[in-house]
Amino acid sequence: MSVADLLERLRAARVVPVLRTHDLGHAETAARWLREAGLGVLEITLTIPDAPALIGRLSAEPGLIVGAGTVPSAADAEACLAAGARFIVAPWVDPALAAPCRRAGAALMLGALTPTEVRSALAAGADVVKIFPASSAGGPAHIRALASVFPGVAFCPTGGISARDIPAYLAAGAAFVGMGGALVDEKRIAAGDRDAILAAASAVMEAA
Repeated sequence: MSVADLLERLRAARVVPVLRTHDLGHAETAARWLREAGLGVLEITLTIPDAPALIGRLSAEPGLIVGAGTVPSAADAEACLAAGARFIVAPWVDPALAAPCRRAGAALMLGALTPTEVRSALAAGADVVKIFPASSAGGPAHIRALASVFPGVAFCPTGGISARDIPAYLAAGAAFVGMGGALVDEKRIAAGDRDAILAAASAVMEAA
């Protein structure tokens, strides 16, 4: 799958669930439940213990697109790409992440908030610009303002987004959105509340 094809898949999905848990088992449970709900894209953050191993297990599942998030270095990116990650995400601008992604034919998402940072992310090789934290920076209005200055740039707002916010972000110019805590609530996962996670996933899919 080319980077262009991958981005089309992400645009079609409209939502990228971001798994950020303190416990590996909780992340595995969340991934299983989200897959059961019908979500076909997952971002596994490297704040999860042994995240590359989880990426490897999930990337072996047919039809599932797995990416790595909060990637702090080129070496970490290479480990995740070798495990099967199809996209690499950092909530900051790090030009060192571009080369591993290009070699692997994977997409790179770099974080930004201001127009200057958006330009820096693009210059560093970003295929997608992750706007983080989106909700506290102005929400859909901020995305709309950036999109007017950067037509054609794929923006992925993340941070504080709920299911009811998704249509507004997409209408404002987001290519797709990232969702973490509103979708992957670790307390509910730890409590075994599968129904709550499935209900949250269903609400997200309906909104998207």
